[in-house]
Amino acid sequence: MYKIVGKIKLAEGIDRFEIEAPLIAKKAKAGQFVVIRVNEYGERIPLTIADYDSSQGIISLVTMSIGKTTYMLSKLKRGDSIRDVVGPLGKQSEIERFGKVICVGGGVGIAPVMPIAKSLKNTRNYIISIIGAKNKASLILADEMKEISDEFYICSDDGSIGFHGFVSEKLNELLEDSEKSSDSDLRKDINRVIAIGPAPMMSAVCSVTKPYSIKTIVSLNSIMVDGTGMCGACRVEVGGETKFVCVNGPEFDGHKVNFNLLMLRQKMYLNEEKKALDLYEEKCGCKMLEQKNGKTC
Repeated sequence: MYKIVGKIKLAEGIDRFEIEAPLIAKKAKAGQFVVIRVNEYGERIPLTIADYDSSQGIISLVTMSIGKTTYMLSKLKRGDSIRDVVGPLGKQSEIERFGKVICVGGGVGIAPVMPIAKSLKNTRNYIISIIGAKNKASLILADEMKEISDEFYICSDDGSIGFHGFVSEKLNELLEDSEKSSDSDLRKDINRVIAIGPAPMMSAVCSVTKPYSIKTIVSLNSIMVDGTGMCGACRVEVGGETKFVCVNGPEFDGHKVNFNLLMLRQKMYLNEEKKALDLYEEKCGCKMLEQKNGKTC
C-alpha cells in the first residue's frame, strides 16, 4: 500500500497527490511514469511523475477526473492509500545543454513537462515555457512553471487569461518573430521543443515546428496495461515502425509519430469507459443518498 501524504486541488477536477514511495522516488528521473491501481480490483493506469523528492521518499502525481479510475482516485484524501504504484517506468528524458529550449504544456500536460523543464534549466538551458488551458479556472501550475522559465507565456482557449488562442498558435508566433528578428540576443537558436498534452495539441505543435526543422519531442499517452512491453496495448507507429510507449518511450520524435493512428487507438474503448463510469457514478449516488438518510448499503 502507498500512503497519500498530501493532496492539493489544482483546479476543478484536477488534483495533485503526494505519494509515499521511497524506492520509486530514489530512482525517478524526468519524463518517467508509474502505473497505479487504486484498489485490488481496479484497472491499471499510467501517470507521469510530476515531481519527486528522493530525500523525503515522495513522488507527485497530477490527475484529472475523466474516467472511472481517476474519479475513484479523486475521492481519496490525505492518509488514504493506493493499492499499487509500479515504477519508475519508461525511458528518462534526454537532458543535455541544448541551448534554447521551448517547453509546451497543454492542460494536465503541464504537470509532466514541469520536471523536464526544471531538469533542463538545471543543465543551464535557456527555457521558454508556453502553457495553456481552456480557461483561467482550469490553468494549473502557472507559478511553478514561471519560476523555472527565462521566458513565460500563458494561453487560454477563451482568452480569459494570457494569449487568446492555442499553445501551438503562440509557439508559431514566437518562431515567426525569432526568424524576423535581426537582434542576435533575441534570435538565439531554438534547438529543441518539448510538447506534452492532448494528442491533437502535440500534433499541432509538431506541424508548427516541422518547417523550421526544430527537433520536437512529445510524450505519448496511449492506452496502457502492464507497462512492461508484454501486452502490446500501448503500441504506436513512429517512423513507420511499431513502438511500445511503455518501454521505447514515452518520449518520441514528434515529427515521426503517426498521430492519426494514436488518436484512433485512444478512442477504442470509449463506450466501455463510459459504461464503467456511469455504473460507478450510479453506485456512488446510491451510497451518498443512503448515507444522507442515515442508512448503509
